Amino acid sequence: MSNQAAKAELKTIRDFLRYAVSRFKAAGLFFGHGSDNAWDEAVYLTLHTLNLPLDRLEPFLDARLLTQERDALLEIYRRRCEDRLPAAYLTNEAWLAGHRFYVDERVIVPRSFIAELLDEQLAPWVGDPWAIESALDLCTGSGCLAILAALAFPEARVDAVDLSPEAIAVAQRNVETYDLGERIEIIRSDAFSKLQERRYDLIISNPPYVNADSVAALPPEYLHEPVMALGSGKDGLDFTRIILRDARKHLNPHGLLVVEIGHNREELEAAYPDLPFTWLDTAAGNEFVFLLRAADLPA
Repeated sequence: MSNQAAKAELKTIRDFLRYAVSRFKAAGLFFGHGSDNAWDEAVYLTLHTLNLPLDRLEPFLDARLLTQERDALLEIYRRRCEDRLPAAYLTNEAWLAGHRFYVDERVIVPRSFIAELLDEQLAPWVGDPWAIESALDLCTGSGCLAILAALAFPEARVDAVDLSPEAIAVAQRNVETYDLGERIEIIRSDAFSKLQERRYDLIISNPPYVNADSVAALPPEYLHEPVMALGSGKDGLDFTRIILRDARKHLNPHGLLVVEIGHNREELEAAYPDLPFTWLDTAAGNEFVFLLRAADLPA
């Protein structure tokens, strides 16, 4: 069905949702940036485009749409299908742990299991959230984890580090939105290189961790994201090696290191058989995020 025919025949939100799901499935879209199926993606894009509450679909299903509203929906469906842009780039927003963040193609779309751990204030590994006075978010991207860390640990000053000047600009925007500029310092640095003698009670990182074979096979949606935020060498562990090599120098004696590594647990444990990794439970299992204490790390 052409856009002109769809505009003439589709009248209600229910009509447009059915059309969107059919079109998304016909286009063979990949869902991995917030939703995992065509229906949820269609609902989100439709409600967002119409400026309706994202958690209230039922009352509006049979609402008839104005001509300009139908045009707007058909255009965003077209861009999702033809340009294969992730929904977050179409709407310039991403949600993580119930918080909204501005995003565009200068940063990876936020998705991290560390967010749910911060939502629980890293319990039981952090006994007193108020005792965390300093934290580092390495590879901050949009700044989302740095912001969630500041919200989780009310007494903490947080450094948000990234090498990309484009990501730094997006992170700054999000920090300003949350009015956390007095507690979060954004630093452009290649890993720890610009941090000098700074030490932290907590270091968190969701670094690049996709291995070379997986990067080569990524669906089109992922090719809109900055490649430096995805790939990390042949086995996906290049940046994680830097973290493990240098983190101890930047942790206080009782500090904690929390790092997300995707599906690389087996490779990591084989590469570092003597490190006592603690694998943290997340909604997807206990093989994606590890914790190490400062004393466990190489000196």
